[in-house]
Amino acid sequence: MDEYNRFVDWDKMDVTVQSQDAKELTCTEFQELKQLARQGYWAKNHSLRAKVYHKLISNIPCRTVTPDANVYRDIVVKIVGKRNSSFLPLPEFVDNSLVPTYCLNAEGIGAVRKIILCIANQFPDISFCPALPSVIALLLHYSKDEAECFEQVCRILACNDPSKRLIDQTFLAFESSCMTFGDLVNKYCQAAHKLMVAVSEDVLEVYSDWQRWLFGELPMVYIARVFDVFLVEGYKVLYRVALALLKFFHKVRAGQPMESDSIQQDIRAFVRDIAKSVSPERLLEKAFAIRLFSRKEIQLLQMANEKALQQKGITVKQKRQNVHLAVHAENFKSEIVSVKEMRDIWSWIPERFALCQPLLLFTTLEHGCSLSRFYSHSEGHEPTLLLIKTTAKEVCGAYLSTDWSERRRGGNKLSFFGTGECFVFRLQPEVERYEWVIIKHPELATAGSEPENHTSPASSTLASSSGPSDPSDRLSPFLSARHFNLPSKTASMFMAGSSECIIIGGGDGQALYLDADLNHGRTSHCNTFNNQPLCSENFQISVLEVWGFRD
Repeated sequence: MDEYNRFVDWDKMDVTVQSQDAKELTCTEFQELKQLARQGYWAKNHSLRAKVYHKLISNIPCRTVTPDANVYRDIVVKIVGKRNSSFLPLPEFVDNSLVPTYCLNAEGIGAVRKIILCIANQFPDISFCPALPSVIALLLHYSKDEAECFEQVCRILACNDPSKRLIDQTFLAFESSCMTFGDLVNKYCQAAHKLMVAVSEDVLEVYSDWQRWLFGELPMVYIARVFDVFLVEGYKVLYRVALALLKFFHKVRAGQPMESDSIQQDIRAFVRDIAKSVSPERLLEKAFAIRLFSRKEIQLLQMANEKALQQKGITVKQKRQNVHLAVHAENFKSEIVSVKEMRDIWSWIPERFALCQPLLLFTTLEHGCSLSRFYSHSEGHEPTLLLIKTTAKEVCGAYLSTDWSERRRGGNKLSFFGTGECFVFRLQPEVERYEWVIIKHPELATAGSEPENHTSPASSTLASSSGPSDPSDRLSPFLSARHFNLPSKTASMFMAGSSECIIIGGGDGQALYLDADLNHGRTSHCNTFNNQPLCSENFQISVLEVWGFRD
């Protein structure tokens, strides 16, 4: 069909969707290019897509010495020799059982393995890169020969722009991306997350499949459309599409029995057969309808997850501890929640802290109902988990991202602090988690500087810190704890404490007030989202516990 058909088995391709209309791409402005990529401007013209890919990849900033097509021609015979390319053993950093063919002919299938081996020779620092076979197989469709494909893949791997993340090349980067994806699911796909928690013993293991959904299970026409946008917008697109896949899986499969005994296998099968329920255009439309964090915020979250893994010594491929080991029945005892309930709470917290074990810091049964003792036992710990059981058998609580010692920054004034990772929840009589309003409903946020004094926690949940005018650079208060090294002016207003009371303000308009004697409390609830109240408007505390996180 054109000069880029050497490796394509056209009998397997749906040529009816291909247009031979002569098209050119002349725009260079990012915003216009982004819109064209999302609209699929070059998706139906094989030759045009090849030229666009070549242009976009050639513009990727790379290391000074990046292997090119000539390097491939020099080394391929030495590395491959006379061996049958279709049966070449692959390096350990890729999954030998997951090498997509994407409608390639026999020569193309062999070329994938040859290029992988040559890349392993030129990039000895790559230790884990499961997406590589898929990227090579896709780019062979749009390459004149193996050497050209090799050069394009090398440029993607050798990108040295710190703000432009492309493909994970180490287990640490890959694993932290899985944790970050889990954090995003927890925020943006709560219904699907609830299903994962209910049917899977290890939710993190399910989410570790997220790149496989894209670079392995997704049909060629779908991943090509994703790749169109990925080359323009970067790594964030992958998170968007994976979230959209999970949302569609939950929508299509909700209420139906599992097709296998593994939710992982069910999701993989759904993605493989996605053409039965969702078009590529609908998938991308759903992906870009998700009001995701900014690129900077996701990068900060990823860095925090990497740091947590490094502190745990998890830098090479190994079996990760699941939530059932983090909250172990033999080592856990609470007068408020059961082991199962604590595991449910653990599934809600940020992934980097789900690696830790719960540690009881304070309980009114042992330490009494003293607010000063509450502070003395809780300070120095970040984050913490607050659990409350009322005399009416209601159970509620809050995940608090920031050390209570931060309350002193306001002097004698009652000032709010914390981050948007905070949330409040109810376990009895029904399970419900309440997201922080500005994250779940960003359209309600209003820009403004941090107030010096706050009188209403409900109003504070609708406030946003001042920041740069460029939306792509704006940091919401979501990531403003000390472990992100951000200024305090970006802090959200979720928690406050003084010698007289504690105020924990409000996911979805919910807020908790605890009196100094820790015997009484009350809730505030706005009906913006028609949620049930956290607990009785005025309640008496039966037991209160504060839990920390132990490495």
